[in-house]
Amino acid sequence: MRSISKIVILGFSATVVVTLLSLRQPDGPAVQVKQQLIRQADSLLLAVNLLRSVKMDVAQSQLLQQRFREVRLAYKQLEWATEYFDPLTARQVNGPPVPETELNGLVIQPDGLQLIEQYLFPGFVSDKQQEFSGLLGRLAINATEFREFFRRADLQDWQIHDAVKQEVFRIEILGLNDFDDPLSKRCFAESAAALQSLKGVIAHYKAVPEFDPAIGYLQHPETFDRFDRAAFIIRYANPLTRSLKLLKDQLKLPDVRYNRLLNQDAATLFEADAFNRNAYTAEPGDSVTAEKTVLGKKLFFDPVLSGSGKRSCASCHQPNLDFTDGLIKNLDITGKRMIMRNTPTLINAALQPAQFYDLRVPSLEDQARDVLNNPDEMHGDMQVAIGKLWADTNYRKLFSSAYPRQGRMAIDTFEVMNALAGYVRSLTALNSRFDAYMQGDERAMKETALAGFNLFMGKARCGTCHFLPLFNGTLPPRYMQMEAEVIGVPQKIDRKYIDPDLGLYRIQSGDFNRHAFKITTVRNTTRTAPYMHNGVFRTLEEVIDFYDKGGGRGAGIEIANQTLDETPLHLNEEEKTEIIDFIKSLDSISTL
Repeated sequence: MRSISKIVILGFSATVVVTLLSLRQPDGPAVQVKQQLIRQADSLLLAVNLLRSVKMDVAQSQLLQQRFREVRLAYKQLEWATEYFDPLTARQVNGPPVPETELNGLVIQPDGLQLIEQYLFPGFVSDKQQEFSGLLGRLAINATEFREFFRRADLQDWQIHDAVKQEVFRIEILGLNDFDDPLSKRCFAESAAALQSLKGVIAHYKAVPEFDPAIGYLQHPETFDRFDRAAFIIRYANPLTRSLKLLKDQLKLPDVRYNRLLNQDAATLFEADAFNRNAYTAEPGDSVTAEKTVLGKKLFFDPVLSGSGKRSCASCHQPNLDFTDGLIKNLDITGKRMIMRNTPTLINAALQPAQFYDLRVPSLEDQARDVLNNPDEMHGDMQVAIGKLWADTNYRKLFSSAYPRQGRMAIDTFEVMNALAGYVRSLTALNSRFDAYMQGDERAMKETALAGFNLFMGKARCGTCHFLPLFNGTLPPRYMQMEAEVIGVPQKIDRKYIDPDLGLYRIQSGDFNRHAFKITTVRNTTRTAPYMHNGVFRTLEEVIDFYDKGGGRGAGIEIANQTLDETPLHLNEEEKTEIIDFIKSLDSISTL
């Protein structure tokens, strides 16, 4: 899918990358890796220049496509390092082919390989030679930038190992589903080339035999639709990343710890503690604790925070409905009219860097503040509520326990928001039958659900937006941006006109943002109907049919900026049932 990305920068920004690179180590494997990267950057530049040398003509389409594929293969050998050490240039080289909007409103125009691909497939677009030439020129400049960057860089051993493991994760999540090459369709060859490069990198430290079978499996795939992605992950990717972690532990490499969603020590994507629910807190002291969870839960169920004194957070986010309400849209606090959007689940809300369907706030604390102040939802007055809370001796004890400080004489507004956010962070559950299967319990999933997983990640292309293993729109493996999509949701299921809600456009102007909404999680969806921001679909069957037709445009809705591919998927009824069986396997086992 062609996604609109919402960028959310965490602590590991480009500035921090430069700081970390400055911690120099003596010559050793890291220096050899650096030299390898410089050679590979030279190879990339050579491949780009060979592509530029081909005459831009329809008659040369086949040669242009061949040279383009060579450029992509050359880039994939570098990808592990460019994405980790030089992410800004990497985005220019292989970012999405649609505009991106950052939090500060800056619009990043598309550039690089994914845009170039659209000029070459299925045949060369001859009437846009000037634009095509400009794209290739900028690609050559960025390839040169990679070479100069790695010449200057002082790479550290722990960073190299971290980046290598992240690239294997990237292949598992994005590399096997044509995420960044939907037209040239060379995902298996490119993933094999990336692993071959990683094998050479790690060999500077010690040979890791698990690379060879993984590469071999990718070099002899079945068709794209029939490729067994579950088998690849279980038999090859998981053993490989476990071995990479073991090697790093054996080498006792000193490293720098920092707050991020995918934990640095994760051996696979499916470990129970692979993801950090505190990743998107602003300060270390904002992290969830047992005391904050107790306080936050009490506040969550207490109507004292609402202006009417009759509505609590739990009025709309009901635990027995996986913290939704089962309604198309809930009523406003007066009970006289519907609020603007469907109530989303709070389970795993901590694992996304932006909240609300329109991505308008970056933290759970901001989300709580927004809802409490919203005149339609809670219509609260925090000063009044804080006064009532401080007058309650039980609350006074709970706040003092959760936020101990000398001479406390009142409750701080942020403490209320952080306690509520702490309770929501405690609602993190990655313990489904799917998770158990990926952790090694082969009895956890039935064959139809496994077939559904492979369809989800392959033919149905769901995994190009709902990213494994969280199945939300937080872009892996760095997890620093949340994606939104224009899929053309109708106002009513039987009508061929777009829902009038403008979504992200209300927050950030730009026609490409019209009707764009956050990509929500697929986990626990069997218990969170109805679906979409407006609750238009009552069943998962209706949702699957909508995507099968190609979204809104595929169903005949006029929407110029749809980012979802409008080409029908041509799923048969058995395949649709298998996908739903897989989605059912994503339901959390334990209750929260």
